[in-house]
Amino acid sequence: MRSFISRATRRTAPLALALALLPLAGLAPSAEAATGPVCASRTAPALAAKLSKDIDAALSGRSGTVSVALYDRRTGTGCSLGYDRHFDSASTVKVTVLATTLRRAQEQHRALTANEQRLITAMITQSDNDSTTALWTSLGSARVRAFLTLAGMTETTLDPDGHWGLTRITARDELKLLALLDSPNSVLTPASQSYALKQMAAVVPSQRWGTPAGAPAGVTVRVKNGWLSRSTLGWRVHSLGDFARGGSTYRLVVLTHGNATMDYGIGTIERVARAVHRDLN
Repeated sequence: MRSFISRATRRTAPLALALALLPLAGLAPSAEAATGPVCASRTAPALAAKLSKDIDAALSGRSGTVSVALYDRRTGTGCSLGYDRHFDSASTVKVTVLATTLRRAQEQHRALTANEQRLITAMITQSDNDSTTALWTSLGSARVRAFLTLAGMTETTLDPDGHWGLTRITARDELKLLALLDSPNSVLTPASQSYALKQMAAVVPSQRWGTPAGAPAGVTVRVKNGWLSRSTLGWRVHSLGDFARGGSTYRLVVLTHGNATMDYGIGTIERVARAVHRDLN
């Protein structure tokens, strides 16, 4: 049986993607009858209804816990499903490490060093853990927390023992992070945004699963995935996707845990992704 978010929470949490950088205020349909994805649109209510139906169908019969957050800039369409539920980040936190490193360079009025560039490329394109640890250590927890505050990622918390992969994240906060990479803002410069998206577009083929599944030709894919198995809640399998087409972008975050295997989690994410890409394209 699917486990997304309690009915009580669904009733008190309408489409709050209106928070930082996501102009969806006033779009949420009534949450009183919500039992699955909540999608709404300023300009395309039929699209929102179809996304709600198709995402729900994609998750039908899937076990484990799933959170979904989606925003399409072209139509002003957003979807949420358990988007304030917390998960261990696994390697998805590497996008936060990347953004924090870029912000540090901006604050210090300098370009990235050759070593920072080397570590970032390994961290993002190959999900190299040693490179991540080197950057995480150089940044320090105080700087990462300061970035989270600037980014409005108020639901993200660091592991008290310093393990970057156990950072606690929500789909809502990860969608805010993607918005910092593809929309004008005061946190990251256009040059920093371009650099980050270029790294995410160069992820090695073996790690381009998840949210890119079903993306049609002509859509530029930027992705970062995470996967981690623990003694409780099984496999955490997550995917962050930022997609560009026709001069606009859309963002999709799918976070899961309680998967018996990594492949099962990937399958769940890709069912959602195929429905989203089909409906938006």
